[in-house]
Amino acid sequence: QVLLVESGGGLVQAGGSLRLSCAASGRTFWSYTMGWFRQAPGKEREFVAAISWNIGRTLYADSVKGRFTISRDKDKNTVYLQMNTLKPEDTAVYYCAAGGRNLATMTAQYDYWGQGTQVTVSS
Repeated sequence: QVLLVESGGGLVQAGGSLRLSCAASGRTFWSYTMGWFRQAPGKEREFVAAISWNIGRTLYADSVKGRFTISRDKDKNTVYLQMNTLKPEDTAVYYCAAGGRNLATMTAQYDYWGQGTQVTVSS
């Protein structure tokens, strides 16, 4: 069992920045892929970014590449999503996830999910 807890969401103006955190605990997840997904009302949950825990390989959705950065701090068992140049279309609930395949991009490829944190970007 892996517990994931997101934090750092909030309200920002377009062009602003936020940093989301995902604190992980429970059984070892050294070999997991850690991912960020987001879901806006009435829309499917979509992939945002992923990172392999052990070696730090990253993958980004085209919609956020160049604006968002995923990283992890092994000492703190925490994954981060630095979001810069935010746009109104980035507004969504952001979820942290953990899975067994490297750099997975689909929700079904992840086994554990956090509760989500709201990000709202005003125009």
